[in-house]
Amino acid sequence: MRTLPAAIHVIVLAAFLVMPLAACSSLATRYDIIAEGYGLTPGKITAKGFVLRTYRNAEAHSPEQSLNLYLDGDGRPWRSRTSISLNPTPRQPLMLELMALDPQPSLYLGRPCYFGQEKAPGCSPLLWTSARYSETVVATMAAALEQIFREEKIQKLNLIGYSGGGVIAWLIAERLPQVTRLVTIAANLDVRAWTEHHGYSPLAASLDPSERQPLSAEIEHWHIIGTRDLQVPAKWLDDETQPAIQNAHIMRINSDHRCCWKNYWTEILRRTVASTSY
Repeated sequence: MRTLPAAIHVIVLAAFLVMPLAACSSLATRYDIIAEGYGLTPGKITAKGFVLRTYRNAEAHSPEQSLNLYLDGDGRPWRSRTSISLNPTPRQPLMLELMALDPQPSLYLGRPCYFGQEKAPGCSPLLWTSARYSETVVATMAAALEQIFREEKIQKLNLIGYSGGGVIAWLIAERLPQVTRLVTIAANLDVRAWTEHHGYSPLAASLDPSERQPLSAEIEHWHIIGTRDLQVPAKWLDDETQPAIQNAHIMRINSDHRCCWKNYWTEILRRTVASTSY
């Protein structure tokens, strides 16, 4: 069998080493292109030493209005059950797609170490695997929001989180007084039960809404679940004494974990964060 010359071996090896970095960069660029197509403006904000990606819609915001904040799912923490992903950024821009349907002033906030920041100082795979809902992640995103509040004099915030982003939204809601509404979509709010159900490794370094005190009754809390969702089964909502969903309005939608949320989003917005602008 013929073998490649040594020089070519070096070139091939270098190409394989560059490929993961190029993939990280191209995925972040892909989001920018998609966002531009929706009329959303990309940006960045630095908090606690981390750089977080943002996207905004074009709606003007005044202090009297509520800002709708969109938080995405966990993306791709693992490539397989035994291999950690080099780039956890979500492959499907579901929350950008939903935000594009929102006529209210809205902001998409990414997580630490996502969108090409995987190798940035302070980042490690721990922050998108076992510690994906950790104090570090939640405090960083809350600090970014507090910075936005100060700069833009925002007084009211509606948190909207999908899947694992719903977990983070819940954890942010308990610490920011500006939060008036929380909307979680297909969110695994009992983290321990979710990992045990799927046979996943315990998220030992993460916070778990099911193990914390219920949210303030002053926060209007909606939990929306797909009746065909196999990732976060709807039957988990039957026990409304769970701390994470106490005082919550429960809405069941004919959807699975990923499919068809866009079909219902305008109506969901109308029912959950309704204002005179809808």
